[in-house]
Amino acid sequence: MRRIAILFIVVLALSLAGCSPSRDKSAENIKKLETALYSPQATSFSKVKADSLMNLYDGFVKAFPDDSLAPAFLFKSANLAMNAGDGKGAITRFDQFIQAYPANQKAALCLFFKGYVYENLMRDLVKAKEAYLSFIEKFPDHELVKDARMSVQNLGKTPEQMIREFEAMRKYDSVRKADSLANLSKSMKRKGKS
Repeated sequence: MRRIAILFIVVLALSLAGCSPSRDKSAENIKKLETALYSPQATSFSKVKADSLMNLYDGFVKAFPDDSLAPAFLFKSANLAMNAGDGKGAITRFDQFIQAYPANQKAALCLFFKGYVYENLMRDLVKAKEAYLSFIEKFPDHELVKDARMSVQNLGKTPEQMIREFEAMRKYDSVRKADSLANLSKSMKRKGKS
């Protein structure tokens, strides 16, 4: 009986191994589809190819999570979902990346992009603000911190509101500079009389 159970387990393992594509074959299929999707001959975005590529990326990450290519493929999958307008899919993948590969340098970008997706694709300004503030807190020296702060300041504002605020700030700055120059000129005249 024990021999039959061991034999059954061995046969099952071999059959499962035969069903899943090898790492190299999976990576090769991904490269082929990337070439087809992003080739100069591609005249328009193909949702079908994009979905197929995301499935290949996700399948590779699931089958080979510890492989050196897995973080790059997961990041590409998340970005492809974001660029295809799939906010929920992008957030899921960015969260998966942050959880699975927190030490990877792209984890910071994933958190920043979560804010972007919540803000621009899902129109969830509360979650966008949370993501941006979390990004600023966790990665205070990152090159995108200034962008995250600007995003937080401008959440929910229309382009017209932002233009008016910019013009008001510019006007305030020019008045302040003129006042400073006038005060400097008065100070110089006083010193000249002394």
